[in-house]
Amino acid sequence: MTVSVLVVDDSAFFRRRVTEILESNSQIKVIGSANDGRQAVEQAKSLRPDVITMDIEMPVMNGIDAVREIMRDAPCPILMFSSLTHEGATATLNALEAGAADFLPKKFEDVARNREEAVKTLQDRVIAIAGKPAVRRSTLSRPSATARPTESTSERPSSLNRFARKTPPPTRSSTREPEAPTTRVTTERLTINRAYQVLAIGTSTGGPVALQKILTQLPANFPYPIVMVQHMPAAFTKAFSQRLDGLCKISVREAEDGDSLQPGVAYLAPGGKQMLVEGRAGAARLRVREDNSGRVTYKPSVDLTFASLSKVYGGKVLGVILTGMGADGREGARMLKDQGATIWAQDEASCVVYGMPQAVASAGISSRNVSLNQMGSALLTEVGYGD
Repeated sequence: MTVSVLVVDDSAFFRRRVTEILESNSQIKVIGSANDGRQAVEQAKSLRPDVITMDIEMPVMNGIDAVREIMRDAPCPILMFSSLTHEGATATLNALEAGAADFLPKKFEDVARNREEAVKTLQDRVIAIAGKPAVRRSTLSRPSATARPTESTSERPSSLNRFARKTPPPTRSSTREPEAPTTRVTTERLTINRAYQVLAIGTSTGGPVALQKILTQLPANFPYPIVMVQHMPAAFTKAFSQRLDGLCKISVREAEDGDSLQPGVAYLAPGGKQMLVEGRAGAARLRVREDNSGRVTYKPSVDLTFASLSKVYGGKVLGVILTGMGADGREGARMLKDQGATIWAQDEASCVVYGMPQAVASAGISSRNVSLNQMGSALLTEVGYGD
């Protein structure tokens, strides 16, 4: 099957460059181009491409507004091109909120070691997102003054109505002693499943929307720390964690070296670095390290973070692999499972790209496939809410 693409950018040079790269792959055909957002909307309606590549800053109509109109009138998977700055990160997250499927840095060399790798990255990303039908409205939202559960929270009112308001996150120096080795411990608010001591999540393409949908359903008193690896450039993870923190009742922060893992806090691995867990269960700390070895493709890497969790927490980990390209997380999840941990995978139908979840599912590592709409409530049930 040939993937038809509409290329949108106000730079004629960049449009030619993207077109040449894409059409060097026989599976891709560029069927049109546009130099502003308004033209993009009209071309999307008339050409009905399989994928659109979209710049953000353009005259007449910017890329974010164009994405919003396209997703309303002619839904189509859209790949955004972004600058690697804090402002670029914010704009890209706004584009994902509007309905874009994924993004890449506009300077291709920022995501590749050489031209051949950069070309393959762009081609692979376009082909990957072309395989999924576009939705009319994204679930990614802007932070508001009061964090609210997403639409799917109505599926489990008995669990989710227990939400408490977010409290200030614990200090980095604080620690928590290991829990008693009983299977379940009853408290005034919930029955905590002591089979786990940490929730670990790995994701890539489609992850920002998936993470928000899940995390906004968790209460402020969620009983475990949450360790998250999202493939994302270094300039983006701070802005993304801040956005999530403004939306969620749990605390969400970009991980820093030396952070002490605390319940009810989600730690997002910084882009461009590796995040490892050290110490012992109940008193674990994060180590954030530069990685210039060239041996690991992804920075951050789900495999490396999950592998470190297996050494500290053993089988007391609930690991979740969400939507994403490739197979990062498979070997780390395998190490966790070998220690007795539980691994879930997002189901194919709800993934933007069924690469990472498929890798753990086809290897027999995951014990359960869960749709994105059900993942939040499934996690709450698993940890003891609503019992």
